[in-house]
Amino acid sequence: MITLEDCIAFCGLTEAEVMAIAEHEHVPEIAAAAMAECLLKQRRGVDKIHCMIVDDIRAALRRGDKKHASELFAALRHFLSTHPEHMH
Repeated sequence: MITLEDCIAFCGLTEAEVMAIAEHEHVPEIAAAAMAECLLKQRRGVDKIHCMIVDDIRAALRRGDKKHASELFAALRHFLSTHPEHMH
């Protein structure tokens, strides 16, 4: 049986990055892992993931959830360090 952890490992993102996509898209984590894998293969997919995580950070800050915003910011920093093609 394939687990969520297997799917996350296969998709090319960390668990925190996948969870940010799930939060942004309001989908289960397993669907977010599949979405991540597809987005990373698309021409502007890295940019889309970047925008999702930034949107999640802004939403957390608007609700006053600084702890979650900080966790998302750490995920964003990791994402950008591992996907430098986003940097122009």
